[in-house]
Amino acid sequence: MNSPDNHLKPAAAGSETEHVSGATDSDLNLPPEPSPSMVEYYQLQQELWFTSIILIGIIFPTVWFAYSLNVALNYIVGASIGVVYIRLLGKKVEGIGRQKSILSNIRFALLIGVLVIATRLQELEILPIFLGFLTYKGAIIIYMLRSFMLPESKQ
Repeated sequence: MNSPDNHLKPAAAGSETEHVSGATDSDLNLPPEPSPSMVEYYQLQQELWFTSIILIGIIFPTVWFAYSLNVALNYIVGASIGVVYIRLLGKKVEGIGRQKSILSNIRFALLIGVLVIATRLQELEILPIFLGFLTYKGAIIIYMLRSFMLPESKQ
């Protein structure tokens, strides 16, 4: 006999899940669940973004205090470009093997465009913008140092 609560029971391993409407996961075109390596990659991306934001939050007031607001704002411009760059780089890495894209050209065009504009405008300074752009590299270095110092916490 078929009980009315049949749709609430968990499905057997390896079978498609049937929803209340009778549609299966494949009928709903749901994306496949990410592999464990992709989950680890997404966690790495989030950690790098979070660390970059923390570094920006520490470096910006320090530069403002040590130099001037103008230099600190130039640093923020570069750091913002660096965060966008690492996001585009993550998209490129995520799409490896699936599609070809022009994101690699766009990534470098961002930095080059800002540096060209900085050479033309009196208010922008090249060095703080470039060093701000490299903030994401600091996040990568911090991640690597933590993984070498505390390898058991990453498992």
